[in-house]
Amino acid sequence: MNSPPSPEPNANSTPPVLQAGSPIHGVHSKRTVSVLALAALGVVYGDIGTSPLYAFRLCFNEATPPTEAAILGVLSLIFWSLAGLISIKYLTLVLRADNRGEGGILALMALVRKDNPRFGMKKGFVIVALALFGAALLYGDGLITPAISVLSAVEGLKVVSPRLESYVIPISICILIALFWVQKHGTQRVGTVFGPVMLVWFFTLGALGLPHIIQTPHVLTAINPEYAIQFFVDHRFHAFVTMGTIFLCLTGGEDLYLDMGHFGRLPMRIGWFFIVLPCLLINYFGQGAFLLAHGQTQADTSNLLFHLAPTWALYPLLFLATLATVIASQAVISGAYSLTRQAMQLGFCPRMTIIHTSESTIGQVYLPAVNGMLLVGTLSLVIGFRNSDSLAGAYGLAVSMTMLLTSIMMTIFILRHWKWHPLLAALVMIPIFIFDMTFFTSNVLKLTAGGWVGITVAIVMFILMTTWHKGREILGLKLTNDSLPLPLFIEDVIRTKPTRVPGTAVFLTGTVNIAPRTLLHNFKHNKVIHRDVVLLSLKNEELPRIPESERVQIQRLEAGFTLITARYGFSENPDLSTLLTQIKIDGLDLTPGKVTFFLGRETLILLPRNNMWPWRKNLFSFMSKNSLDASKFFNIPPNRVIEVGTQVEL
Repeated sequence: MNSPPSPEPNANSTPPVLQAGSPIHGVHSKRTVSVLALAALGVVYGDIGTSPLYAFRLCFNEATPPTEAAILGVLSLIFWSLAGLISIKYLTLVLRADNRGEGGILALMALVRKDNPRFGMKKGFVIVALALFGAALLYGDGLITPAISVLSAVEGLKVVSPRLESYVIPISICILIALFWVQKHGTQRVGTVFGPVMLVWFFTLGALGLPHIIQTPHVLTAINPEYAIQFFVDHRFHAFVTMGTIFLCLTGGEDLYLDMGHFGRLPMRIGWFFIVLPCLLINYFGQGAFLLAHGQTQADTSNLLFHLAPTWALYPLLFLATLATVIASQAVISGAYSLTRQAMQLGFCPRMTIIHTSESTIGQVYLPAVNGMLLVGTLSLVIGFRNSDSLAGAYGLAVSMTMLLTSIMMTIFILRHWKWHPLLAALVMIPIFIFDMTFFTSNVLKLTAGGWVGITVAIVMFILMTTWHKGREILGLKLTNDSLPLPLFIEDVIRTKPTRVPGTAVFLTGTVNIAPRTLLHNFKHNKVIHRDVVLLSLKNEELPRIPESERVQIQRLEAGFTLITARYGFSENPDLSTLLTQIKIDGLDLTPGKVTFFLGRETLILLPRNNMWPWRKNLFSFMSKNSLDASKFFNIPPNRVIEVGTQVEL
């Protein structure tokens, strides 16, 4: 990459990170794969698994009545959309583009930039901007999905008794608070609870649809794509509008890629091809068969899923559907954690507290700050929109745009990294682009009906991420330009022979050939240098993990100086206490409880310069002040830390 050197780590800086290693999950036993596949049902497939509640029936209206041709046409579009975008694009193709086990558009961006240095921040700004905006869009979906899922579930109370309508908002708020509260117990624990519920749900979907398909097997002819084509011929613009509703069958698709780091490729594929996809298709075709056999008027589509069930099963089905729609929120919540951690380690987000919730699966993390922001945002949407119908317009636009951006990044990746022939790439990607563009443009029609919510959130997140990255870039250049080359400083120490005090001092540095400002300030004011001086550089790599054998590089310098370079990936958190304990150097005691850590704390002085707009400078300053303390993030013993404050003009 051609980006400038980063500023030395300090109390306000972005955590550094590292390069590549072994796959994120390693080799799992069959039992472990089964457990992860079950957990994935609850975490990853909840959103897409609850779409049969509303997606098929909402495709029909006065402009598109449920005639036989329309029913078969919509079913054909649903079948080929699930096959084309989920089965082929994501489960077969995109999941192969993992960055050492991590998925998501930011991980894909890191791969593209790694394989193509000319796609750095300067020359490839468009590529980086597209990936960042695609990531930012997922935050909008992360707010909308829990709100609409929980509201649609609780609104089922009105089916039981209209008198309960006034309790919908309070109960929804309570459920959302409980949902976000349990996140601290970890993705796998949550998935272990949610997974069995979703397994019952998917089997129930299949059991509801199968008898109606057996009674009306003619519905299976909808697999023929000619019905989808004829649907567009018959309904033209209204068919295009209907695609925005059909897209509801695919919501949660992007989360499959983003949540790959939580469970791995194999468990997710097993869950999809053996359970989720068959049960979804059986249910959708069962709903179509019911309409073909029992009625084809718009009124017949109301609560269509419940019409498939016998009378005695209505209340159990309502209860199970309520649980399933609440669980549907889990995929986007888990995805927001993964996304933020990746953005943080790639230098697009300030430090936040990261809690690893699994000892065996490194991708499972919990971020309290993100969890709190999602909760506040989701509650605001519930209180502001007050019902799921109002939120329906906001649902889909953000995700469809992210899917389109992922396809663009994926095309670049398969041409540059996999070295596919352009004709082969076109043969595979053009049909996918047709689906993506159709869904995106049809969802654009929802912009004024609520789609602006996701776009607004995405714009805000995009501004925050780019402001942080730009601010750190400018700061890094300034600190480097104002610093003293390390060889010159060591030569001066040898020549002047300053007082050396016993002990070992560890100075964090962002650039190995530059003397850290903390070292210079300590020497300037205290007139002493420790007997052993360790310059520790934490290097960011655009890969998820670094194998332990490649993590550390050690270089012994003159005059008691030692340079240690530790490399970390964007799925790892630097732990300096553990790192120093593992490093063995003759004659050097690096026990964390015995060394002294010198950290810098910058105070930004904002000046009217043209390097950044004033409002962005103030925003960057605010983000810097609220970044997690370096000693906590790097797990440094607090009683061994000396902070050296410096004022930096920006």
